[in-house]
Amino acid sequence: MAEMLSLRGVVAGYGAGDVLQGVDVTVQSESVTCIVGPNGAGKSTVLRAVSGLLRPSAGSIEFKQRDICRSSPAEILSLGISQVPQSDGLFANLTVRENVLMGAYIVRRERKLVERRLAEVGELFPLVSERGEERAGNLSGGQRRQVEFARSLMLDPTLVMLDEPSVGLDPKALKVVAGAFQRMVEAGKTLLVIEQNVRFGLRMATQGVVMESGRVLMEDRADAVLENPEMTDLFFGGTATAAPQAPAKG
Repeated sequence: MAEMLSLRGVVAGYGAGDVLQGVDVTVQSESVTCIVGPNGAGKSTVLRAVSGLLRPSAGSIEFKQRDICRSSPAEILSLGISQVPQSDGLFANLTVRENVLMGAYIVRRERKLVERRLAEVGELFPLVSERGEERAGNLSGGQRRQVEFARSLMLDPTLVMLDEPSVGLDPKALKVVAGAFQRMVEAGKTLLVIEQNVRFGLRMATQGVVMESGRVLMEDRADAVLENPEMTDLFFGGTATAAPQAPAKG
């Protein structure tokens, strides 16, 4: 697979403090890369740096071999990077269709294009077509997430970043979200996911990244990361002692 996104030695933070302290992450095309780690590890800060909301003080971020470190959020969005925030971003009093259409605000005057995109996301997420005139507030947690995913695809991005998509969801809704990930990848999208639910995140991913204190501790196949003994220490009261990659199988 070709390399779509790469962060090299990225240092970034807020005010006088650096949250990210030399982060290296690679995301391959048409894959699911999941970043996990304890609270305060810097996971969401990675997404803010990639989306242009936070400008790194050192290092490089390349998207399709283009440096985007100095690009504005609007420019990065137009290049094909969209983001689904952690918090529920739907407008409960608006219909499903109206919420999805908000994702096309940049091209809203191109009506034929917008209608075509709406039809495409409706095929990927039938809920958008079947319940398009229903208020978003009537949907379950898993259904609301599908609408958020659909909205993020209205500009036809190649990279979709998701900030803790499993938060607040029950096991049934998690299965819905996992299925949505699979459909997006099958449709040619690349996903970069931040997760607190380590097992869920790594089980649905192809590549796993573990962060702690603003640094990358491990980056390997998701199953290899999940099976690494260091994970028990990191997520059950200890601290990883080193950053070796788990050996590849086969």
